[in-house]
Amino acid sequence: MDDRHAELSLICRVRTWRCALALSEVVETLRPLPVEAVAGAPFFMRGLALVRGLALPVIDAARLLDGIDAVSAPRRFVVLRTGERRVVLAVDEVLGVRAVPIDAQHPLPPLLDEAGRDAVACIGRLDAELLLVLDNARLLSDEVLA
Repeated sequence: MDDRHAELSLICRVRTWRCALALSEVVETLRPLPVEAVAGAPFFMRGLALVRGLALPVIDAARLLDGIDAVSAPRRFVVLRTGERRVVLAVDEVLGVRAVPIDAQHPLPPLLDEAGRDAVACIGRLDAELLLVLDNARLLSDEVLA
C-alpha cells in the first residue's frame, strides 16, 4: 500500500465496532484510572480522571456512539490531543496500529448519520470489517469543556 494514500491509525474496539483514531492525535494508551463524576456533564462523559497530574474529561466511546448507557466498564483509556486540550476516550480494547487507506473512507450512510455523528468523521473498511473513523476534535464541544 502507498503510504501517501493511507493514514496511520490506532484501531480500538468499542462493543462490536472497530474505531480508528489518527495516530498523530494519540498521546498514549493506559489502563483505566479512577473517574470522578461531574454534575451536569453529558451522559457520554464519565467524569474526570487524573492523568499525569492533569484532570482530563473521560468520554465513554460506547455511550457516545450508541447513545446507550454502557453496561460494562471500559478496559482501556486512550489519551487524545484535541487542539490545545487533551481528552480521554474509554474503549473496550486497543487492537494495534494500522495504515488505513484514505480511499477506503466514505461519508456515513443515513442509517448511521444520527448515531455519534458529532464524533464519527466517516466510515471505512479494513480487512473486510467496517471501521468508524473518529474525529477527535469533535469528541467534546467547547460548551461541554466550559
